[in-house]
Amino acid sequence: MNRVLDGFSGKLRTGIHVCRGNWSKREDVLITGDYQPLVDCFREMNVDQLVLEYATPRAGELEIIGRALSDREIGLGCVNPRTDVAEPVESIVDRAHEALQYWSPEKIFLNPDCGFGCFANRCVNQEDIAAAKLKSMVDAAKILRSDVL
Repeated sequence: MNRVLDGFSGKLRTGIHVCRGNWSKREDVLITGDYQPLVDCFREMNVDQLVLEYATPRAGELEIIGRALSDREIGLGCVNPRTDVAEPVESIVDRAHEALQYWSPEKIFLNPDCGFGCFANRCVNQEDIAAAKLKSMVDAAKILRSDVL
């Protein structure tokens, strides 16, 4: 990663996303385990932001990355693109408040886990559900901005 980024300069924000699986809606077949095995690798990477999936319990505790890498920005996965119901705004706000224990507000970015991509012409979710999930995320961001900033 560092070799790829070597030579870039200026106002460039860099990041890395770690995908836990976006090919199925079945949680039991997707990658499980916390990010602890990757902490040393993340620490060595010259990236500004870690874009990590935390909308599913499969990702483990936020504390692991929070304690080790609070100097980085966090792209906080807070909506699960593989479920059919939009997350309640309050659950997203709660997750962001948990992140505030480790990161300052300007280092927290709300993200969907992975995204709403399609694979082999088979989308992970329907457009209206994806839009509802993104709306929940935007509404949570509005609340957080009024609470925190």
